[in-house]
Amino acid sequence: MTGQRAEAAGQLAGYLARYPDEAARLAALAAQLAEDGGDVFGRANMHGHITTSAIVLDASLSRVLLIHHKTLDRWLQPGGHYEAPGSLWDSALREVAEETGVQGLRAHPALQGLPLDIDSHAIPANPRKQEGAHWHHDYAYLALADSAQALRAQLDEVHAAVWRPVKQLSELANARLHQVGVKLARLLG
Repeated sequence: MTGQRAEAAGQLAGYLARYPDEAARLAALAAQLAEDGGDVFGRANMHGHITTSAIVLDASLSRVLLIHHKTLDRWLQPGGHYEAPGSLWDSALREVAEETGVQGLRAHPALQGLPLDIDSHAIPANPRKQEGAHWHHDYAYLALADSAQALRAQLDEVHAAVWRPVKQLSELANARLHQVGVKLARLLG
């Protein structure tokens, strides 16, 4: 098992120890990590591939950084395809910096390096990129950032990057961000 693949499997195991009720929902990812000999990080793997993202909070823990994704036309946490070299966390940090301009992120200490959320979701076919429908297995890390930094949205991929109140996560038409809001409420009290 490669270093990144072992890291992904180890983090999934640690995550499921924290959230055992999500095992059935993530069974396809677990099976792919254990059995699929293909590159689980490669965009060409239409069976599914790992992506990374970050739920970025400001120092007061009251605001979250969101991007409006052009292709999917919805508000999401910053993230994207895993890029080597480095850990899954490093990849998530690169994606945040690329999509929003925000740098200097710190891991939230409560999660001990594990993702706040792991989600497997269907991605529709994109003829413009010559990609068929496939799955993303997204590892979302909880990070803290200085919200005084100027936001610079990567306009070829996103319409905007904004700080929003954390409580608004439950108001978005996005089931995953609603679930992230629930996890944040439990974690942060």
